[in-house]
Amino acid sequence: MPKTSNKSKKCPLCGKPEVTEHAPFCSRGCRDRDLLKWLGDGYRIAGPPADPEKVDSGESGD
Repeated sequence: MPKTSNKSKKCPLCGKPEVTEHAPFCSRGCRDRDLLKWLGDGYRIAGPPADPEKVDSGESGD
């Protein structure tokens, strides 16, 4: 059985106690769900859309 952390941290996805082996998550399932959300653009940072021409050419917005 995986060890739970002695700190009272909770899994950011489901709220169950954190397991040291999968920290900061409670299980491999929650860890994998989080990764899939990142890979599938499920997390986004607020702001205007990036201009593809500037991204491709390496220009900065400064």
